[in-house]
Amino acid sequence: MHLIGFGLLFGLIAPRGYRLGTQVFGVGLGITAYTFGLRHAFDADHIAAIDNTTRKLMADGKRPKSVGFWFAMGHSSIVFVMAVLVVLGAHVVGILVNDDSPARQRLGTISTLASGSFLYVIGILNVVALIGIWRVFRGLRNGEFDLHRLEEALDARGFLARILGPLMRMISRPGQMYPVGVLFGLGFDTATEVALLALAGSGAAAGLPWYAIVVLPLLFAAGMSLMDTLDGLFMNVAYDWAFANPVRKVYYNLTITGLSVAVALLVGSIELIGVLHDDLGLVDPVTDWIASIDLNNVGFAIVALFVLAWASAVAYWRWAKVEQRWVTPS
Repeated sequence: MHLIGFGLLFGLIAPRGYRLGTQVFGVGLGITAYTFGLRHAFDADHIAAIDNTTRKLMADGKRPKSVGFWFAMGHSSIVFVMAVLVVLGAHVVGILVNDDSPARQRLGTISTLASGSFLYVIGILNVVALIGIWRVFRGLRNGEFDLHRLEEALDARGFLARILGPLMRMISRPGQMYPVGVLFGLGFDTATEVALLALAGSGAAAGLPWYAIVVLPLLFAAGMSLMDTLDGLFMNVAYDWAFANPVRKVYYNLTITGLSVAVALLVGSIELIGVLHDDLGLVDPVTDWIASIDLNNVGFAIVALFVLAWASAVAYWRWAKVEQRWVTPS
């Protein structure tokens, strides 16, 4: 994706000097679209969905290294649909990118409800998992389980497997994050940025060849997929360390599952309260403030929290010699 996108930009588009009104359609605009993709990958809904799903799949004994990639591909599909609409007709795109249009408002509401509800389901299921992990942890500290029995208890509990039900069994492998990414992208918040870039300067991008317009969503998707994939890989490294030893499972999952619960419920609450605030016309200081929260900034904070939690868990593990103290309870 990077090779095709930047290859088109530097090899075919930039040398021909295309223009949008008085502005040059070239490297600068392409880099801007790529940067938008990098930034959007830090949206709170991306981070929460990828990290929580990675934790769940690894707890089920899988190695879901491509969760972030498939989520980004699903989200990027919406961007490409918008790019096709740009090529076919600026009028259709104008309806979708117009914040006052009924179609845009309905799509935005559906997307937010879908992502907020998904995060709430993940958060509630993680609460149940957290309770189970705490019980195992308490039993370990009291010397009630040896390592073998502890491993069996964790495997038998399966963390989320026993309580997921038919709905959450749909997400049993990384590739099934693709439709989740599509649902999260239906609000067209990502696609509007690229569509507006394509239309900037001339209003309708008249006269530009199709490949010049398509390169923008391609670069946007490349940036977003890069960061989402790296996020998923990072979480695999963190969880791989934790799942290598039964005691680490308990110790680390107490930290990371608690954080996952907080993140999922926090972001889900922000999204759902924002929908209620806008659709019901609520006017009060609390919902006004919640609805005004920028989820982009929340996303950066979530990434920092996950990194800090993982690093702190490793540092405390070594400093306090947790494994030595708990493997053989005094």
